[in-house]
Amino acid sequence: MRDEMLELTRQMVAIPSVNTTEGEKNIGLFIESYLRDIPYFKKHEEYIIIQPLKNDSLNRRNVFALIRGEKDDNKNTIIFHGHTDTVGVEDYGVFEDYAFDTDRLMEALREADIDEDVKRDLKSGDYLFGRGACDMKSGDAVFMVLIKHITEHIGEFSGNILLSLNPVEENLHTGIIEGIEVIEALREQYHLNYILAINNDYTCPMYSGDSKRYIYTGVGGKVLPCFYIRGKETHVGQCFEGYDPALLASVINEEISYNADYLDNYKGEYSLPPVSLKLKDLKNWYNVQTAKEAFIYFNYFVHNAGTDEIIDKLVDAAKKSSQKTIDKMNERYKKFCELSGKEYTVIDNIWSVMTYNELNKIAHNKNSDIDKEIIEVTKECMKNNIDKREIPIFIIRKMLQTAKIYEPVVVLYYAAPYCPHNTLKDEKAEDVKLIKQLKNITDEITKETGEEYDICRFFPSLSDSSYLAMDDSEESAECLYRNFPQMDMLYPLPLSKIRSLNIKAINYGVYGKDAHKWTERVYIPYSFEILPKLIIKTLTQLL
Repeated sequence: MRDEMLELTRQMVAIPSVNTTEGEKNIGLFIESYLRDIPYFKKHEEYIIIQPLKNDSLNRRNVFALIRGEKDDNKNTIIFHGHTDTVGVEDYGVFEDYAFDTDRLMEALREADIDEDVKRDLKSGDYLFGRGACDMKSGDAVFMVLIKHITEHIGEFSGNILLSLNPVEENLHTGIIEGIEVIEALREQYHLNYILAINNDYTCPMYSGDSKRYIYTGVGGKVLPCFYIRGKETHVGQCFEGYDPALLASVINEEISYNADYLDNYKGEYSLPPVSLKLKDLKNWYNVQTAKEAFIYFNYFVHNAGTDEIIDKLVDAAKKSSQKTIDKMNERYKKFCELSGKEYTVIDNIWSVMTYNELNKIAHNKNSDIDKEIIEVTKECMKNNIDKREIPIFIIRKMLQTAKIYEPVVVLYYAAPYCPHNTLKDEKAEDVKLIKQLKNITDEITKETGEEYDICRFFPSLSDSSYLAMDDSEESAECLYRNFPQMDMLYPLPLSKIRSLNIKAINYGVYGKDAHKWTERVYIPYSFEILPKLIIKTLTQLL
């Protein structure tokens, strides 16, 4: 199967399925065609399910394929799932034209000035280069070829496998989110018992010289906390009379970005700290007036904390930052007055900090019908293709006006995407049993191949596995909902269905290097020789 998986990976890389382009539709069509050519699915056409994404201008689709073992009546089912989109290729620079052509790219790289590690891997012949080769078309190819060969022996197979290949993973995870409907419907139709989901998203060395292979028993979550900051504008000729939202945004950024005080941990595994993904003022033109509004949001990884805990920490961060900003302003204003001989008067801290939920309550007390107005504001913004993270700014402006809040204010809210966190827990007997089974499986592979495994709790990157189970409490989910403006319209999530399915989601993954970089490459010997054995042993043990 090694060569078959390698060739299928090449073919899939050759289809440019960059996120938010028509290529995402094309890769789905290719996968569907591959599956329909398998004799088992010619006999059971109903086991291939194509789910077009709703209201999708690019006509993207989820591709599902179900195989049902015929050895006995076994309802236990393992899900193989992966994403089919990639990030863009602008980072390839002069090699951009070759990004999807593995042979031409590697030929061009041989003549290029590349670092020693890349050069060594290229010369070895053990790596396949190209956009999506590592993240994660090779992982999809492993699943697809395994499915093909398992169906050739379906009479000897016990249990079921559901293949789920989904677009739109690289930004909003729309594919898997809508795919929950199909996963749930198939469970009801065929009385499936989902015991495990295996993702094949890429794994990589964690440090220079790292030779371990990593398995993850869950995935870290993510929230996107946003700060809308309204200050008080002034002419630059009276600059100390204003309250500069851009300055406060920069202080908030300094307080939160890369700060280990805001990282999360569970059982000794730590998330990366938050980092700013956007910071800007909201002026649309040049003049000599200071900005009235600013905006900043953060990528915030979660391993265990509730959204209520996070929002409390971030409110405190904003309050602390507003005081730092005023202290800085007073220090500089005092120095200016001393130099220019003007009278110094203290600048008071009149910034208020509130959550979206708190603002919402105040606005409703002023106008109980404001929900209708907010829905219209949201619809108009969506019609005008305003970024989903910034539509709440228009909502908040409306609410501040309704609440008659005119002084400088910071409003904290959540926006898309929200990725639930989940992992196998030491406190649950069935999870402990599964961890032991995984350890036994990896021990067997180690004896056979010499590969050394480290079983960790959280896949360190974002993953569609977030939407198969969620460890957030009801209180945490409710806090998220209350502080996520118009979540039902802007980022509808089937949270109750995710809780009901509660599918344990682990990541095996192909092995490679430099995902999301122009030197992206997958390691062939492990990914197409050892990983398939690991998956087959898992099927044998659990089904």
